[in-house]
Amino acid sequence: MLTVNKILPQGQGLAPVLLKRASTLQLDWDVRQKSRFEATDSQGRALGVFLPRGSVVRGGDVLVAEDGSVVRVIAAPQPVLVITHCPEHGTPFDLMRAAYHLGNRHVPIELQPDHLKIEPDHVLADLLRSMHLIVREDNAAFEPEGGAYGNAGAHAHGGHGHAHHDHEHGHEPKHGHGDGGHGHDHHGHDHDH
Repeated sequence: MLTVNKILPQGQGLAPVLLKRASTLQLDWDVRQKSRFEATDSQGRALGVFLPRGSVVRGGDVLVAEDGSVVRVIAAPQPVLVITHCPEHGTPFDLMRAAYHLGNRHVPIELQPDHLKIEPDHVLADLLRSMHLIVREDNAAFEPEGGAYGNAGAHAHGGHGHAHHDHEHGHEPKHGHGDGGHGHDHHGHDHDH
């Protein structure tokens, strides 16, 4: 069995060609939140994974084996509940309220701009439906927020890359602001009138 004890969040620092050639490992969330587990990669190699305690493996992370070979992790599709707001009777704010209630129960939760994902739970599904949210079952990769797991240190770096990405994203709506500036020109225009 090949020992793996190093993780590179999102494969940072690796050449893309290396990543393309790497074997892969599909793991669901249950396994990805453990620091010690055994798995078999796409080349049929048995791996014994021993990561620093508190490590959480995200889809896109790369594991490095003792022999220097790299294995790219894929977040395996798994049963999840996808929560969306009701377009007719609700507003996107309902999702925020749902995230708050779920967070209070320390439920692992994946936050997206237009939906939330949690692991299947009938009681929670009923609660959410009573809050006029739409809950449907799906099979999808599950990447919950890292905060509640005390693994911030272990994954801060990967999270940082992410936050950065969102940050670039965040600049786009500011163009909308530019439009606000447009309104301003408009104002000037009225003035000329």
